[in-house]
Amino acid sequence: MGTKQIITLMKVVSWILFIGLCIKLGALLISGGISLLTNPKATENLYLDIDLSNLYESSVKYYVFVLSLIISVTALKAYLFYLVIKIFSIIDFDKPFTKAVARLISSISYVSLWTGLLAYIANHYCKWLQKKGFIFELDWGSSEFLFMAGIIFIIAFIFKRGVEIQSENQLTV
Repeated sequence: MGTKQIITLMKVVSWILFIGLCIKLGALLISGGISLLTNPKATENLYLDIDLSNLYESSVKYYVFVLSLIISVTALKAYLFYLVIKIFSIIDFDKPFTKAVARLISSISYVSLWTGLLAYIANHYCKWLQKKGFIFELDWGSSEFLFMAGIIFIIAFIFKRGVEIQSENQLTV
């Protein structure tokens, strides 16, 4: 495959993931709202078989907090792919080292870091709830996001340095 085909494929995959995460976020917001406002039975199947009914029955406060964490992590993931799509829309592959692209890559590293930290907190909170006797299983993926944040931070640093070198070369020409 050529480079242009791979980049086009990455654009399409980024859009698909962004749209999928937006749908998931919308479904979580709607089903969470329904479960809190009108039908507590909806806690049994929030989205993709997430069952928090025993948590809701025992403590609405715990339920709302876990639901808020799920929604927040999903929103951050969607925002992450929005930033990736934004990079694809502004990047010029003839001169990729621009301040705007470097800023976006830096933003992606920070969003990844916050997503990882929030998922880490959520993971430990859910383990604490499980010790209290609540039974549910959620995969937060905190270590993956923290690792990704570190890698993207390095890439952002390289891009910032590339912008500096590119602007120095333009001044010397």
